[in-house]
Amino acid sequence: MKTHSVLFYTAVFVLTNLPLDAIQRSPLYIPEDATLNFTGLATKYGMFVQEHDVITEDGYILKLFHVPGDKDKTVLLMHGILDSADTFIIRGRRSLLAALASAGYDVWIGNYRGTTYSRRHKRLNPDTDNSFWDYSFHEIGAYDLPAVIDYILRENGVKQLSAIGHSQGNMIFYVLGSVRPEYNDKIKLLIALGPVCYLNLDNFQFPVTTVVETGPAVNLVLQALNQEEVLGETSFLMYLRNTVCTQRLLGYKLCAEGIFFQLAGEDAAEFEPDVFYTLIGHYPTGTSRKNVLHLIQIASDKQFMQFDYGPLKNLKRYNSVSPAVYDLRRVTMKVALLVGRNDKLTPLDNVDLLRKQLPNVVRYHIMENPKFNHIDHVWGKNMDKYLFPHVMNLLGKYS
Repeated sequence: MKTHSVLFYTAVFVLTNLPLDAIQRSPLYIPEDATLNFTGLATKYGMFVQEHDVITEDGYILKLFHVPGDKDKTVLLMHGILDSADTFIIRGRRSLLAALASAGYDVWIGNYRGTTYSRRHKRLNPDTDNSFWDYSFHEIGAYDLPAVIDYILRENGVKQLSAIGHSQGNMIFYVLGSVRPEYNDKIKLLIALGPVCYLNLDNFQFPVTTVVETGPAVNLVLQALNQEEVLGETSFLMYLRNTVCTQRLLGYKLCAEGIFFQLAGEDAAEFEPDVFYTLIGHYPTGTSRKNVLHLIQIASDKQFMQFDYGPLKNLKRYNSVSPAVYDLRRVTMKVALLVGRNDKLTPLDNVDLLRKQLPNVVRYHIMENPKFNHIDHVWGKNMDKYLFPHVMNLLGKYS
């Protein structure tokens, strides 16, 4: 068995079998930045932040943060799955948000439905109404993004904005451009960090393949338990995060090296322990069972398609026994794809499938660092060297 397989299974075994008294006796390391929310972090690092509430047409109340700047340089940042706006400020003054603010950009940072900051609805209670969690990335792209974009354009009095999306945070723009093509003209440029769209299982490696293959079984268990929220604050895995991953002696080894690196790609030089312990206070946040299942479906079926409800429900919803496939030819906004060679979640072959389908790719760039992985786009130590110059160049060229 390969070393990385042993490390992954060992980490999972230890995390789920560590005695409670051993957890309680171990010293924890919780830096101040792990305890601060987005506004607290941004304020600490010298940024003025405004908070806005955006209501979607289906009633979700989304938190939108704003760091004011030049309105002609309006930029929207969107996070990935199980993440939040915090991801763009984790590194403080060395974060993407700080770099954009220092360059004078008017930066808006979104939080899509179900996350820590957007766990609200006009009518539904996320703790008691399962209907709150009846969404996947489709609804995020079809409802959350239009509401956020329209709000920003209205507030700033401009007709277009640029966008930067990490992981599922760029996937939702492909949904938007496909099902609501009128929004293509509202996007000057989408910079896709760690582009996610085609999740062809043949191009993945362990343990991502294992996660996808066991996903349907895990989904059935969650359904049987009536558990529609995944990794909510009261879940057992979040308890382990707060008690095991924060341990000074074992936390980094078990959670960063044993799980993060195995899923996203190993790059210890870019993700040192101090930043990891800060991150643990902010990641992961919750999402819906349906969102995770939708990702597993497109990985298993090797198509970028809408949610598969089964033949009968599909027939009613899509007028076909199979789910509708997103038409990427309708995504006419300019797109720049920035990808890491060591990114296990977005292998180059999968990104190349996306590149060939999108009609307006203005740049396809493989990061210079050969070990650049999925999380280096948002938490990497040397983003100022490997990432920011490309982002600034693209924003300047297409603004």
